[in-house]
Amino acid sequence: MPFTPFSLAGLQLPNRLVMAPMTRSRSYVDGIPSSLTALYYAQRASAGLIITEGVQPSQDGKGYMNTPGLHTDEQVAGWREVTDSVHAAGGRIFAQIMHSGRIGHPDNTGALPIGPSVVRPAGQIFTPSGLQDYQTPRELTTAQVESTVRDFADAAERAVDAGFDGIELHGANGYLIHQFLSQNANLREDHFGGSVANRIRFGVEVAKATADRIGASRVGIRLSPGNGAGDLVEGDLHEVYPALVSELAALDLAYLHLVAGPSDDLNQEIVKSWPNALIVNDPSIGDPAARASQWLERGADLVSLGQSFLANPDLPLRLRLGAELNQADFNAAFGGDHRGYTDYPVLALHSA
Repeated sequence: MPFTPFSLAGLQLPNRLVMAPMTRSRSYVDGIPSSLTALYYAQRASAGLIITEGVQPSQDGKGYMNTPGLHTDEQVAGWREVTDSVHAAGGRIFAQIMHSGRIGHPDNTGALPIGPSVVRPAGQIFTPSGLQDYQTPRELTTAQVESTVRDFADAAERAVDAGFDGIELHGANGYLIHQFLSQNANLREDHFGGSVANRIRFGVEVAKATADRIGASRVGIRLSPGNGAGDLVEGDLHEVYPALVSELAALDLAYLHLVAGPSDDLNQEIVKSWPNALIVNDPSIGDPAARASQWLERGADLVSLGQSFLANPDLPLRLRLGAELNQADFNAAFGGDHRGYTDYPVLALHSA
């Protein structure tokens, strides 16, 4: 079943294996992806769908060093090389639009990070001078929240201009959309904070704005219920996520990308209630073949894999043949050159 085709809102996928978004921190300092980035994604074009690393929609959206953007003409041109390379290799690719919110540092961006409220997350982040503590973010005004929604829509339009087949909104893993959902990062008293209906409002407005701008069939969203990344607390996730998914379902988006959370009851409630294509990523199941089989049997349409695609450009072929998988070099996961990025061997090289 992982190797059967699937129609994703009219986009024909040759298999049901999705390359999950993975930060690689190999862009130029001005957020332009490099030629190595084009090679990296083109090597993995046999995935049913590629979802890129997180791409910031604005300078304020940047959190980490050497991550790419979609808010300047030069960045669009750089991504055009990537999408052209992927399409020439027969692939399909969505850009993940990721605003890191309060997860950042002035040494990486030139300014204090922004967030729903003035609440500093516990933890540290890599900067040019090494690991440093997170800083207390600036609180977005109501007007700034609304302009940030427009930043997402502008980035979605730029993604289409850059040749992407669509975009994924990063509403997971402790970043800005997720921060608005949480109980400890969002202490706002306006209509973007407080009640469940208010805390889901930002994510819903971002999804609506991007769908209005480029078409709902080109927009997906990633959610990770109960994921405490970025020092988030979600004590009411059983109220937040059904409400959020219901609002998102009404927008007729291309897909929901669910990172399976600690509550399997909630996972299954979302699986059953989501009307369109569903991608599931389950980090608790280490074996990629087992992950794909289990979740496709449980109602997912597609399964996303991260580390396996990082180290295996030809992952669908390897899984189909039951071949041995390369192991990822995590010392080269973030930053650096081609090593641990574009030099993983494919099966043809093993047999040479």
